[in-house]
Amino acid sequence: MAQLTVRNVTAQVVDALRRRAAANRRSAEAEHRAILRDVLLAEGAAFADRARELRSRLRSSVDSVETIRADRDRDGSG
Repeated sequence: MAQLTVRNVTAQVVDALRRRAAANRRSAEAEHRAILRDVLLAEGAAFADRARELRSRLRSSVDSVETIRADRDRDGSG
């Protein structure tokens, strides 16, 4: 198994890691491994689910066609 060294980590990040580890009843090292595993080895389906959820949150009720037409009419370029 390989080893990984992370340098120049702020105290704020280290404190957050320790708090998260304590909340999950793991050592900081085990929490670090879990974070790396979860983020880097996330399955494609999980990514697709997150992307779908983000798209739904970003969806706008504004009709861009109407906005563009109004701008063109206002500017006299339509």
